[in-house]
Amino acid sequence: MAEKQFKLEIISPDRSFYSGAATMLEYRTTEGEVGIYADHVPMTQIVAPGIMTITEADGEQKKAALMSGFVEILPEKITILAETVEWPEEIDKNRAQAAKERAEDRLRSGGGSIDTARAELALKRALIRLSF
Repeated sequence: MAEKQFKLEIISPDRSFYSGAATMLEYRTTEGEVGIYADHVPMTQIVAPGIMTITEADGEQKKAALMSGFVEILPEKITILAETVEWPEEIDKNRAQAAKERAEDRLRSGGGSIDTARAELALKRALIRLSF
């Protein structure tokens, strides 16, 4: 028997990133890693930087870097309003490497003038991009 599907919509400020049927969605929230199937209890969640995996109806898995946003889960549809989301082929590795080095330098230098939380978040985003 085929797995039950749900409609998945991922929207970013500049485009409709993904629209299609899926059987499972995995991503990171501020509460930890989650995996969502059809008929999930309705809820909303806050996205944390991580790798999102979409399992499509045919079993194919697609991965993307999902950095921030909100998720609305309904039994038959999941909508992600993403501030930043990228397919692996869209990631500029040189830019991500430069961002990683800048964040590491800021964290190493320490001092009261840097925003540590912001530097740590920049480092996390760069590492996610470089993981592809």
